[in-house]
Amino acid sequence: MALGRRLLLGLALLAALLAVVLQLYRKPRLWTTEELSLYNGTDESLPIILGILGSVFDVTKGRSNYGPGGGYHHFAGRDASRAFVSGNFTGDGLTDSLQGLSSMEVNSIVDWRKFYFERYIFAGKIIGRYYDSQGNPTKYLKGVEVKAKRGAQLLEKQKSEEAKIPSCNSKWSQQEGGEVWCETGYPRLIRRPGDIALTGQVSQRCACFKDEELDNPGLVVYSGCDYLATSCKVK
Repeated sequence: MALGRRLLLGLALLAALLAVVLQLYRKPRLWTTEELSLYNGTDESLPIILGILGSVFDVTKGRSNYGPGGGYHHFAGRDASRAFVSGNFTGDGLTDSLQGLSSMEVNSIVDWRKFYFERYIFAGKIIGRYYDSQGNPTKYLKGVEVKAKRGAQLLEKQKSEEAKIPSCNSKWSQQEGGEVWCETGYPRLIRRPGDIALTGQVSQRCACFKDEELDNPGLVVYSGCDYLATSCKVK
């Protein structure tokens, strides 16, 4: 009897191990957009699924956020990759197309995909823009990943360049508004290097410059602030 119990236990353990191995080597499920749309949380008997860059994730454990009435419900049952950075959760904004997005925005979406891989259950791939009918990455996906890598490199370069020039201190309150100031030097607005490549737009930041640097090209004095003021009120 004892031998029989040990044999049964051994078979049970072997079956469990085999199930784990099969799970590891099982091909990811391939989804159509039509199939995905059924898993948007409106049917409580089904899991809640979303897609990002063609990868599919089971987000059922976050039903309060991804189910009907939740703040992220617009992502459920579809691949709305673009909306992760555009903030457009209606109509054409809920699309998997990244056309026209900057390298930094594309990199941000790739970071979101990494987040879902780390926090939720990977549930397969969507046949379409990012994966073909065999589950292989398309040229579009490869192009997205190259652009995201470029965005990450440009962002690191921008951080490195900005670190060479100290940023201003700043504060803001509803009563007093905003203020920027420098412990050493004078506050000036300068253009962020590489912004066009990163975001497709030009933005400025406040940095502190010494006396001998104030004639450098591209420095802008805050409106209403004295030339040699060490602090400036801002709107």
